[in-house]
Amino acid sequence: MLVLTRQVNESIMIGDDIEVTIVAIAGDKVRLGISAPARVAVHRKEIAQAIKAENLKAAGVDSQHVGDLSKLMGKKQPGEGGKPGQPA
Repeated sequence: MLVLTRQVNESIMIGDDIEVTIVAIAGDKVRLGISAPARVAVHRKEIAQAIKAENLKAAGVDSQHVGDLSKLMGKKQPGEGGKPGQPA
């Protein structure tokens, strides 16, 4: 981890297009300003972790549910027999 010392209104650059500026220091809190392109997601760590957890939870679809949904839609699952291209 790189550790830097900065004063209020001083910045650091990350790459060519991300600038982190010390906006204010009050007691044990530091206020940062972050300038980054729109394509770069900027979140507090706890928010980024919550987003990741929700994405993993959403992606964790149980295979049984996929099979149930396919049956409801009238589609054969792989390995159920029948000839390709023929209706069930």
